[in-house]
Order: sequence, then structure tokens, then C-alpha cells
Amino acid sequence: MGVSIDHAGQPSKPCAGVGAWQTCALSDPTTPHRRPTVSTTIVARLADELGVRAAQVQAAVDLLDGGATVPFIARYRKEATGGLTDTQLRQLEQRLTYLREMEERRAAILRSIEEQGKLTPELRAALEAAATKQDLEDLYLPYRPKRRTKGQIAREAGLEPLAYALWADPTLDPQAAAQPYVKDARGEDGSDFTTVAAVLDGVRDILSERWAEDAAIVQPLREWLWAEGLLRSRRIEARNPDDPEVAKFRDYFEHDEPIARVPSHRALAMLRGRAQEVLDLRLAQPQEAPAGQPSEAEVRLARLLGWSHQGRAADDLLRRCVAWTWRVKLSLSIERDLFARLREQAEAVAIQVFGANLRDLLLAAPAGARPTMGLDPGIRTGVKVAVVDATGKVVDTATVHPFEPRRDVEGALATLAALVRRHGVELIAIGNGTASRETDRLVGELLQRLRQGGAGPLPQKVVVSEAGASVYSASELAAQELPDLDVSLRGAVSIARRLQDPLAELVKIDPKSIGVGQYQHDVDQAQLARTLEAVVEDCVNAVGVDLNTASPALLARVSGLSAATARAVVRWRDAHGAFRNRRQLLEVSGIGPKTFEQCAGFLRIRGGDEPLDMTGVHPEAYPVVQRILAAAGQPIEALLGQRERLRGLDPRRFIDERFGEPTVRDILAELEKPGRDPRPAFRVARFDDAVQDLADLRPGMVLEGTVTNVAQFGAFVDIGVHQDGLVHVSQLARHYVADARSVVKVGDVVRVKVLEVDQARRRIALSLRLDEAAAPVEPGARGAAAARRGGSARAAAAPAPTAMAAAFARLQQAGRR
Repeated sequence: MGVSIDHAGQPSKPCAGVGAWQTCALSDPTTPHRRPTVSTTIVARLADELGVRAAQVQAAVDLLDGGATVPFIARYRKEATGGLTDTQLRQLEQRLTYLREMEERRAAILRSIEEQGKLTPELRAALEAAATKQDLEDLYLPYRPKRRTKGQIAREAGLEPLAYALWADPTLDPQAAAQPYVKDARGEDGSDFTTVAAVLDGVRDILSERWAEDAAIVQPLREWLWAEGLLRSRRIEARNPDDPEVAKFRDYFEHDEPIARVPSHRALAMLRGRAQEVLDLRLAQPQEAPAGQPSEAEVRLARLLGWSHQGRAADDLLRRCVAWTWRVKLSLSIERDLFARLREQAEAVAIQVFGANLRDLLLAAPAGARPTMGLDPGIRTGVKVAVVDATGKVVDTATVHPFEPRRDVEGALATLAALVRRHGVELIAIGNGTASRETDRLVGELLQRLRQGGAGPLPQKVVVSEAGASVYSASELAAQELPDLDVSLRGAVSIARRLQDPLAELVKIDPKSIGVGQYQHDVDQAQLARTLEAVVEDCVNAVGVDLNTASPALLARVSGLSAATARAVVRWRDAHGAFRNRRQLLEVSGIGPKTFEQCAGFLRIRGGDEPLDMTGVHPEAYPVVQRILAAAGQPIEALLGQRERLRGLDPRRFIDERFGEPTVRDILAELEKPGRDPRPAFRVARFDDAVQDLADLRPGMVLEGTVTNVAQFGAFVDIGVHQDGLVHVSQLARHYVADARSVVKVGDVVRVKVLEVDQARRRIALSLRLDEAAAPVEPGARGAAAARRGGSARAAAAPAPTAMAAAFARLQQAGRR
């Protein structure tokens, strides 16, 4: 069958004023641009930050402002952006928002100061050169409308000339100079300058406010303390250290650390302790000053002011003013600023880690379209069972009670065996929650009986994460998808489907409920949501979506589609049957040329009228394929998948005024592997049947497990004992590891060595360095639980916790909070 082209596949004319490759659909006059312009200053700064050309940034900004999505730009507008990746585009998009907000704030500040009649050319230049929002606010501070201060009251009382005179000439006698400013009575506003001492206090207030609002003084002090200051954490004395809610923060009861080097997880832990009124956090100077001596901050402040004590008449007064400025005006405000910076940076790292882990989880290997049984383990309420066919459709359900209180093991095995035979089950997905290992043993016995009964090929059992399954079960989406199914059984359906295709199932769950982050409830929830939504969007579009089988939840993540248009697609599918080609999308209510342009390349149709519709080739580029077919002298069916023949074609032969070499190379790659899935091959960890819980572990054991979470300080690995073990970053490799994700990622199957076990606190220290000796085992130590099962040889208990074990335990506790 040949390539069919219609109006949707014809090249569009470039539109003036937007990116060179942005089509008219993106400039539809009925769809206003989000932003009409962007300053050359912002473009230049973004180009410098990303290390790319300004023209690339301008093209990307124009496309984003025209309504294009990041996946669309990264995949189909490489010529315009010079090949900017989705990661670069996400960074550009985020920074563009920040810089535009800063430009708006800069304009508002300039207007405010100008209206006050205080905008000098020098101040304007400083404001226009400010590189951050903090810099802007520092410069604006003296001009910001504020409550009536003591310094303002002193100025209104006419003390400003005295203050500046004493500052300009410290040889003046303060007592004598202040005498003419003494008032006979209190002011009508209650101000009291009826003594020399009160007048000199007013001088102090005027000078300290002026210095504390001077950006040239505040900024160096702030940066010095960020570089050298200490974050000091202490337990609030009134809190009982034995209280479990207080004891969680025991590591920070007496803790000092350079603030600039506090890792994200520790910063968020201490900030949480402060929020819960367990910890008192302070910003401490690098060195404590001797009693009666000025602090280092005061010395630096004096140096910035260009003043030193020389024994002049006013120097004692000025020294008190300097000390007052630091203690009363600057110390708390700078502490507040730096704590805000600490939180912002810690949250940024935590959100980045969460996003990276979520990406790895969503792009985990799918088991594929195979009949699957999902088991949602439970003890008292029983094990919920759901069988889905190769398409994910629910075909059977049950609840079995092999554990307490019923202990109907035989009935459970009979029910499960009947379901396997009746539906040809090939995979058994076991949730990793409560009673997971007990259920795993039950399935092992089931497989043994099926083998003995000659049932043919046996199903493969897999333990999968059930994080978020309960959230999905009670959701409105689950009620719409499974209206006739009890809430308790929907979780088993989700567990089965997420084994078949993790991406397709996990997009139905709020990313924050999937549980692969650290301190996710302590970070900026709006920023976290934006980041995770972007990750989901990028993952879905990187894989592509089957137009005829995808759920509305999955379709809604496709570039250009919304929840409403996704539902409209499904309604059209229900009414007219499967889509035969991408062009039929234009018949769906709410999908016009612009939406079609954004989404078409990411939607796949298998077995339809147009072979190219199963590939990532965009319909707009079908004319390029026509030229490739003409050059090869073969129909599309004969060329698809022919690696050697396609690699013999020179991409430069097919370049035209619209499609450059990057797009042609992408097209050839798609033809070479049509409909390819970028995700890895399916593989699962094999748990050791002799290791069921912590009591079975002993140092030196080498086990297989699955990475469940990756944090700054290491990786958590499920080895099948109901408690993830921690591989500290120092144990990930023999060389220095700056980023744990450079070694492992969520979903990886790894072999780990047990280093230490703390049964009391349920902590496991693991290592990927298998060739190194494990920690020694105390002679005679045995696990009681294993001994009861007759497994004493396999169940040596952990030695007394070492310093390393304690450190790992603290890290694990921080990562799990």
C-alpha cells in the first residue's frame, strides 16, 4: 500500500514573526499566543545559561508562545531550535517563566521609585543590571512603602542632620552635638526626644536603618554567611527526647553544619523539625567572638562601611550603631533570607530527584500484552484477585483467604489454579505490600502444583510495587473505568495492568502518590506538580500511544490533547469503531488543525490504512517519505524494517526548504524500526526463597533485588523482606559517585551484598561492591525466627550496630520521611 497524503500532511507555509519552522496552524488567529514578545536581554541570558545560540532560544520561545508543547518541539522542530533536547527545553521553559516574572517585577519597582521622585540614573542602571529577584528586592528595600519606623520618627523629629554629621565627622562630641536637638516635650505622636540619650538613640535608629537597607552592605554580608556560616540545630528543651515524634529528629538535637553544604534531605529534615517545633534552627557565624568583643559579622560590617574605631569622640557611639545594625536589623533578616535560599535549593533538588525517579518508573520495561493475574495481598480481609486479558480488560475476579483468620490455603490454591487454567494466565503480579511474601510463597506452591499436574507452560510470578493502587481504587477515574467492580478489587486490577504496561497504568495516578520521592510533602506543591506533570508528558510522548486502545487518562497526556479532547477521542472510537488512519482525528469534536499538528505524531495506529501511522513519522513529513520510496524504488511495506537498505540512503538527498537533515534522519530511523518501544526489555528480580524477613538476613549474603527509590545519599533496594535496604552512595561503586542515578535507577534489577542488619530499627545496609568483605558476624548470633523454621544456617543475626550502620540508618530514616 502506498503513502496517502491529504491536506493535513502537506507542508505548511512559515508564518512571519514566529520560528522559521513554525507552521500556520500554530499561528491560528483564533488561538492567541500566551506571550507576544520576549526581550533580547532574556533571550541572550537564556542562551548563555543553556550554552546555545540566541537564535535557537528565540525559535523555542516563539514556538512555546505559539502553543507548541515541549515534546512536539523537541521531536518535530529540530531545525528551528537547532536540536534542543526536551531537557533543555524544559529548563528553558522554567527559566523563561522566572525571567519574565522578574522583568514584570523590575518594571513595577521602577514605576514605584519614579513615582516617589527618587529614581536616579545610577539607581535605574543598578535595577536594570540586577540578575535575580533577590537583587531587585535588595535595591528596592529603601524605597519600599513600609510601616512607620523608629528611624522615620527620628527623621521627622529633625535628627537626620545630626546623624549624618556625626557619621561624617566622628571627632564631634555626641553629647554636645545632640544638645540642640533635645525637645522640650513629647511629640504629638508620642515620640520622646527630651533627653540627650533619647536623641542619640534616634541617631542610632537613623544610621542603622540606612545601613541595613544598603544593598552594597547587605549582599556581601549575606554571601559571606552563605559561604562560611553554620546551620545550627538544637532540640527545643521543652520537647521530650523520648517522644517518638521527637526522637525522629534525634540526629539533629546537637548538630552544626556549613549551611551551603547541607544536603537536600538533611535540610528538609531539619526544616520539618523546626516546623513541628521540635528543633530550634539558627544561623551561626563561623567563629564565636570572645565575650565583650565584636562579632566577625560586626567587624565585616564596619569594614564595608569604611569605618574603624580610632578613639575619636563619636567612635563609641558609632560602634554601638554598628552592633545595633547587625544584631537588630541584619542578623535576623539575613538568616531569614538564607533559610529561604536553603529551602529553595533543597526543594529544587528533592523535586529533581522525584522527577528523575518517576521518569525511570514510568519508562520501566513492560511485560507486554499477556493475560495477567493481579494479586493485592491482605491478611484479615483476604487476597484480592483480578485477571485481565492481553488488552487489560477485566475477565474475572475473586477473593481468597489463605491467611489468618480463615487459613483456607487449599481453597485459595484451588481458586487460583482454576483461574490460571480458565484464562491462560501467563503472568502473576503480586503487590509488594502487607503479606506480600506470604502471598509470594502461596503462588510458589501454586506453580509447583501446576507443574506436577502437567498444566503446560507455567505463569511467571513477579512482585510489583503497589504504590498508589489504593489511591486509584477510590478515584473517580477508577469508578468510571470499573463501575461494576468493588473498590477492594480495583487495586488488584491496577497491579495486574501496571505489570503489563507501567506507563499506561501509572498515568492514572497522581504522581505524588506513587512514592518515589523524598520529603515530597515538604516542598513547593505547585512546583512539584508542574515538574511531575512535565515528566509524565515527556514519558508518554517518548513512548507513543496506541490510538485505538489507550485510556482517556493516557490520551490526555499526549502532546496537544486535553482531558476533554481525550474523552472526545474515546467517544468517537466507541461510536465509529477503531481509527483507520490519523486523518480521522480531524473528525473528532475539538480537534482542529493546530491540535492535530501537536498530537498526530505521537499517536500510533496498528493495522490501519496507512502503514506510516504506526510510526513516529509526523503526517506533515509524509512527502519526505514519498521521496525516499521513490529513491528506493520500493513500496512502503517492503521498506519498513529494512535496516541495511535504509542505511544505504543518504539523508541529504531528501532535504528541502522545510525539512532538514535532523528530521530526515529521524524519519529513516522510524522506518528502520517502525513502532519501536524505547523502553528496556522486561526483567524481574528473583528473590531468595530462603530469605523471607529481616531475621533471615546475615552479613555477607548476596541477593537479587529491585531498586525502588534513588536519593542523593544512595539507593533503596527491595530484597523481599518487607523492608527496603539502603545502598549508601559510597557503596554504589569502587569509584567516587557524585550522583547515585549515574549508577542505578528506579526499576533496575541489581545484586547486592548485605553489610549490616539492625533488626530493632528494621534497617538494612547493602552494597553493590560484591567483591569486598562484609562486616564480621558476632559468633553464635542467630535469628530466632529462622531458627524456629529450622533455617539457622541461613539466618545469622546482625552484629551490634557499627558507626556505619548508624549512619546508614539515619540516612534511610531521612529518605523515608
